[in-house]
Amino acid sequence: VQLQASGGGLVQPGGSLRLSCAASGFNVNDYAIGWFRQAPGKEREGVSCISGSGNSLHNADSVKGRFTISRDNAKNTVYLQMNSLKPEDTGVYYCGAATQYGPRRLCLDVRGAAPAVSWGQGTQVTVSS
Repeated sequence: VQLQASGGGLVQPGGSLRLSCAASGFNVNDYAIGWFRQAPGKEREGVSCISGSGNSLHNADSVKGRFTISRDNAKNTVYLQMNSLKPEDTGVYYCGAATQYGPRRLCLDVRGAAPAVSWGQGTQVTVSS
């Protein structure tokens, strides 16, 4: 199981970015996939998670209405479209995959789920003027 995250960068407040998480070695349909972020000095938190079927989603309250998670089965890739970015969205963003958890548990219990999650490397998102 390998995950490759990309798409981070520096953006002004109010701007947009799209993150990509390319999976290899497994079919994303079989895993719940999530986007997580970690700011300096803070614990990793779940941002947005999607079930293997795509029928179930969970978004953190802080990103509802601004971030959208989606999946392209043909490309075995999961995306995070981030709009109306705020400085507090700054952090390293990771994607993670797990078979044992649904999207809500995966996003809400990052510390508990972490041992069973396959993590990709992070991509830095900086929101600053």
